[in-house]
Amino acid sequence: MIVIKNRSLRTVLKYLIPFFFIPIAAVFGTKLFTTRAYLFVSFFVAILTVVLFLSGFETREVGTRRMVIVSVMIALCIAGRFIPFFKPITAITILTAVYLGGESGFMVGSFAALLSNFYFGQGPWTPFQMLAWGLIGLFAGYFSSLLKKNHIFLLMFGVLSGVVYSFIMDVWTVLWYDGKFHLALYLSAIVSALPHILLYAASNFIFLWFMAKPFGEKLERIQVKYGI
Repeated sequence: MIVIKNRSLRTVLKYLIPFFFIPIAAVFGTKLFTTRAYLFVSFFVAILTVVLFLSGFETREVGTRRMVIVSVMIALCIAGRFIPFFKPITAITILTAVYLGGESGFMVGSFAALLSNFYFGQGPWTPFQMLAWGLIGLFAGYFSSLLKKNHIFLLMFGVLSGVVYSFIMDVWTVLWYDGKFHLALYLSAIVSALPHILLYAASNFIFLWFMAKPFGEKLERIQVKYGI
């Protein structure tokens, strides 16, 4: 397990990777690559995600333990994608971030998209899914203190996450249409996607309602036991 020791470098990576490098890779990947070359973009985003994850801890021991738990949460997300209509990926990503940190949440969301798409279908949309679910996890980590204490805020965050996920994916929809971003087309894509947005928001609300307490208790126990 590689550890990034330099604190300043870790701080820079925590902001540049999710808010600059990965969005740039997702957007320009749709314009520069065709056919199956888009897989290179997805794997590049995966590498950046791992670097972001490594920037979240200072010691090898803590990083290794966290990696084991993150791997389990990714597996749960992948299994959850097989549930018809309602998907628990966002809820699991949020809960991971709340208890294990934003970098862990980003990795769970990002890798859940990448790995599950080997079954559901890879494409130039994959980096956008990795970015969308990853950012949801990252921001859940930022607001972890509030999300732990306030169940209502957690549910509201889940609902908002469903909206944000759709908004990010609609960027891909517009770029796929003719390779350029048009605001009018983007707004029409959002309107046409309203039923799906409502479904995303409702599923996040329901899964967080039922999963927050049992998952939270188990993850807190792991935190105490293994010093994560």
